[in-house]
Amino acid sequence: MTQLQHRIILHAYVTEKSMDEMERQNKLEFVVDRRADRAAIKRAIEEIYQCKVAKINTKIVRLGKIATVRFAKEFSAEDIGSRAGVF
Repeated sequence: MTQLQHRIILHAYVTEKSMDEMERQNKLEFVVDRRADRAAIKRAIEEIYQCKVAKINTKIVRLGKIATVRFAKEFSAEDIGSRAGVF
């Protein structure tokens, strides 16, 4: 893990909707650096949490850039969320 990955992924983004997506769709949301692209976000998530990312969607909101990450079926968003400090 390099320091660069920790600068890309700022922290988990927890809302009622994101908790529902975590349980039903195996997704988590993270606040990320505005300059980071999807490929950089994917590399950072996979390196930090030792998992496989299936898909990433991003959106810009007032808070910053939010990345919605869907994990591969063999990885549980709930387990990764507990390591990310969601609970």
